[in-house]
Amino acid sequence: MIGTGFELRKFVAPEFVIGADARTLAGRYARNLGARHVLLVTGPDITKEWWHRDVTASLEAEGIEYTTFSEVSENPRDFQVMKGAECYAEAGCDAIVVVGGGSPIDCAKGIAIVSSNKRNILEFEGVDNVPVPAPPLVCIPTTAGTSADVSQFAIINDTNRKVKIAIISKAIVPDIALIDPVPLTTLSPELTAHTGMDAITHSVEAYVSNASSPVTDLQALESVRLMHEALLPAQADPTNLGCRYKTMLGSLYAGLAFSNASLGAVHAMAHSLGGFSDLPHGECNALLLEHVVAYNFAVCPGRYETIGKVLGVESGDAGPEEKKRMIVSAIASLRERLGVTETLRDLGVTRDDIPALARNAMHDPCMATNPRPPTQSDIERIYSDAL
Repeated sequence: MIGTGFELRKFVAPEFVIGADARTLAGRYARNLGARHVLLVTGPDITKEWWHRDVTASLEAEGIEYTTFSEVSENPRDFQVMKGAECYAEAGCDAIVVVGGGSPIDCAKGIAIVSSNKRNILEFEGVDNVPVPAPPLVCIPTTAGTSADVSQFAIINDTNRKVKIAIISKAIVPDIALIDPVPLTTLSPELTAHTGMDAITHSVEAYVSNASSPVTDLQALESVRLMHEALLPAQADPTNLGCRYKTMLGSLYAGLAFSNASLGAVHAMAHSLGGFSDLPHGECNALLLEHVVAYNFAVCPGRYETIGKVLGVESGDAGPEEKKRMIVSAIASLRERLGVTETLRDLGVTRDDIPALARNAMHDPCMATNPRPPTQSDIERIYSDAL
């Protein structure tokens, strides 16, 4: 059941600074947090970008030593987290600065809690299972979509079980997020599309979540509006800082919404795909969203109609089935215009994979807040529809 607005709700958010060149404040905030030697977590390609040098220069200007850890893949692995924690300890670090998208940020969150709790990362799976607070964490996101920089979620790939685990805890909310649109100007069209659709999925799922609230509703709808307005122009003109700022703001709102309202079946299913088949998270969300909307529509049509209006759908006096078709079509059209035209089959998923994918998805904590409780056979049908 969608929240009526009378239930008790809590809201968690980190401090954040948003605007051009926010990344150059990394050294100042690390110093304010008492850091002397930080572990600089990033992706292997990010260190090559011209704007990355501004982050290290800001650390040097404040006299803060840093050790770089860049052994982070898409869908960060458990062993990468553990290796990062070893690096943190060996270098004598006392804080973490992370520059990157969702994968480096999730890996950095994992490194942080392993470093403070001295346990394997897989032992923190679930909700509120981090007893000892993490060391100071400064996040500089480089994509507009994952919102890991403001959320209490971390998603890590358990390589033995081939599943992604979700760690949900206030202990992994970053101390400061420096949200800068400038790094987005070097983002590829493909990543712009995938991460942008991730933000839209965050907002749609937060808005229809059974843990939504009036606060998260405002953020989710404004996020969809901003992404709908600016995502395609940003992809077409990557250096347009105004459009990039709007997508970054949309990503921020989406992150604050889902971090507090949680998510739903799209993310549960995408996490299963990421763990089982190592597929890109944002692309999985993009390919699944319209199918989950079609499945959920009957239990909260008014909510989806509101989202449809933000996407430009004027359904008027149309019947429920026609309204559903129009909203699903609008989502699919946006995805296709962004260039995300594959199917799960194109990405290597087979019909034989579906039972295992559905079993893993059913155990994902995001499924608990989906507005329509699914059975495993329901999830199998949705996967089949997306093949």
